[in-house]
Amino acid sequence: MDVIYRKIESLSKLENNPRTITPEDMERLKESISNNPDYLEAHPIVLSDRTGELVIIDGNQRYEACVQLGMNEVPTALLHGLTEEREQEIIIRANVLNGKWDIDKLLAWNPEDLKGWGLDDISFEDNDPTQEETRKYTQKIEPPVYEPCMENAPTEDSLCDTTKYDNLVERIESAGISEEAKAFLKKAATRHIVFDYGEIAEYYAHASKEVQELMEESALVIIDFGKAIENGYAKLRDDIYEIMMEDTDDEE
Repeated sequence: MDVIYRKIESLSKLENNPRTITPEDMERLKESISNNPDYLEAHPIVLSDRTGELVIIDGNQRYEACVQLGMNEVPTALLHGLTEEREQEIIIRANVLNGKWDIDKLLAWNPEDLKGWGLDDISFEDNDPTQEETRKYTQKIEPPVYEPCMENAPTEDSLCDTTKYDNLVERIESAGISEEAKAFLKKAATRHIVFDYGEIAEYYAHASKEVQELMEESALVIIDFGKAIENGYAKLRDDIYEIMMEDTDDEE
């Protein structure tokens, strides 16, 4: 099967093509074609002339990427004498992924390169020993469900006690120290804000989706333990627990 460069305008896209592509994947495909000319020649657009036109039966997305890139010609391979049924089979087979990736072997490759080449949906977690600690803290954990217990949401001023914080800030402001030191000490003083997590949970249950998302990002509530560990919150709790256990052992 010879690879022949043909004019873009001489080709016809497949009507009712069952294969789709996201805008993000299209941009990635265009980047691959632009940065790696050999890639396109190694994957020529496959054509059928059954209807008298040169219809693309494999490579419609590559064709569209080339059109968007402003290319005039593309590498093609023409299959003569196909029946409609044979065309349909080729269309499906060309888009069916057979086999699976050997993750152990892929670990020898640069992960950033793999992502850039389109393997950003491959999970290395099961083969990455650094993930063992994460699995230890996440297994058998069911996220809590926050449902309103009260008819009305608590007011914002009831969610935390800032008495000690306010007193410290007042003392910092009146101290004869540099503005830089004041700014630092004010940040440190926020550690003395006491949060009422019962009230916070009730407030969260009544809140809008946007407010809930921001509360989750702030770890005021945790509904995704994987994200909590990623951000360091769940790991912090375990560290404190281990320190407490060590202190207990010392007292015995």
